[in-house]
Amino acid sequence: MSVRYTTLGRTDTIGASCHFLSIHGTGVALDAGLDPEEDGPASTPDFRIIKQEPDWYIDHVLVTHAHHDHLGGLPVLFREFPHALAHMTPATRKLADVLLPASARLQRRRMREGSSAYDPLFDEEDVELHSYLYLTHDPGDPFDVTGLNGQTTVTAEFFDAGHILGSAGVLLTYEDEGTERRLFYTGDTNPNAQTIIPGGTYPEPPIDTLLLESTLGADPEAEQTTRREEERKLRDAVVRVLERGGNVVIPVFAIGRAQEILALIDRYKQRGAIDADVPVYTAGLQRAISDIYDKTRTHTPRLNSEFRVYGVDQERVPRSSQGKRRGLHEPSIYVVTSGMMFEGTLSNWFAQRIVEDEDSSVILVGFSKEGSPADRLLSAAESEEAMHVVLDELVGPQQLRCEVQRLRFSGHGTRRDLLDIVGELQPAHVVLVHGDADARTWMADNLSHFYPDVKVTNSKTGQTLTL
Repeated sequence: MSVRYTTLGRTDTIGASCHFLSIHGTGVALDAGLDPEEDGPASTPDFRIIKQEPDWYIDHVLVTHAHHDHLGGLPVLFREFPHALAHMTPATRKLADVLLPASARLQRRRMREGSSAYDPLFDEEDVELHSYLYLTHDPGDPFDVTGLNGQTTVTAEFFDAGHILGSAGVLLTYEDEGTERRLFYTGDTNPNAQTIIPGGTYPEPPIDTLLLESTLGADPEAEQTTRREEERKLRDAVVRVLERGGNVVIPVFAIGRAQEILALIDRYKQRGAIDADVPVYTAGLQRAISDIYDKTRTHTPRLNSEFRVYGVDQERVPRSSQGKRRGLHEPSIYVVTSGMMFEGTLSNWFAQRIVEDEDSSVILVGFSKEGSPADRLLSAAESEEAMHVVLDELVGPQQLRCEVQRLRFSGHGTRRDLLDIVGELQPAHVVLVHGDADARTWMADNLSHFYPDVKVTNSKTGQTLTL
């Protein structure tokens, strides 16, 4: 019986991350995400691929981190494979307890509003019912994931991934034809320190098989930018707007980016670059996540375990429209979701109010999907001809007069970082995952050039590889 691998999620884009390994009778899933670009059943991993094979089953699922495209489909997996157990770091468990119920509520609201044609994939009761199946493990502590019908012992171990709070890579160790084999899945990884969390750590070489993320494989600008330079640009942009009496809107993702940006703003205030009295507004889910960041600061990897996100002076965004507008009457900073400025979110609401104000600014610090309001805003700002931008179809075109800037604060390693990880781990076989076609093509070409003895494979949904 051979060791086989297949991808259940998307391979032509980033979404619904879910990989399956059949290891001599043990079935292991790596992540169980939803595709944020799809809706309803189309957003889930294709579990039919497993059910078509009579000897395949998911005994264990290892969740690398709490982003929606890696965690969001976990309740669906439990429904399809009710005897599976989920493994994650303690911090990821705390985040899951907040994020999965929030996802259930959002699905229910979208169905009621008519913005989704599908029933929710799961509800809060489903999430609560399955939560006893979560098992937590600290990085560096091996644990057994051998399946009920497993014919050889399979051991797993987490390694800090440096991506967001609780993120981890996964090392699987098992015996194949009398030889110990080691497979490492990077998950989303970053070997470089951010503002709050340090860079990732990796197992000792050599590795037999490396499942390698390739998110930034098609992004040459990322490798030409240093984090220190981006931090300086952010400081200068905020200072410039505040000095002319404007407002700063920084759209952020609720996990990771929100907390990292708040830490930087606190640093700017501590060093006197920004007046300590300038109001900083936050809201919603990101505040609950910041609380988890603080409660785990002494027993998760930190650059400074004394730093508290809630130690940063911040005010809750007023609920009423009148209260929100009142805050815009004085120079302020708004660190609010969503990062892509989707319609109906606070970042979109505030951007609409300042887009025609030449003294104010929207500073984009994360990925903007093509066609999203954030992407439309950036495209209009970079165009020499565009005079207007549509942030909300119901509102229509607005005159673009505010300053718009894009900065790079990615939680992913650059493509050069990923090549270095391959050099460090010395794998015999690299399987490229979590990247669009251009990203994986660049990675494959450059891996073949720099490491000609390494076998390189581009994963495809439903295609089975023998490892």
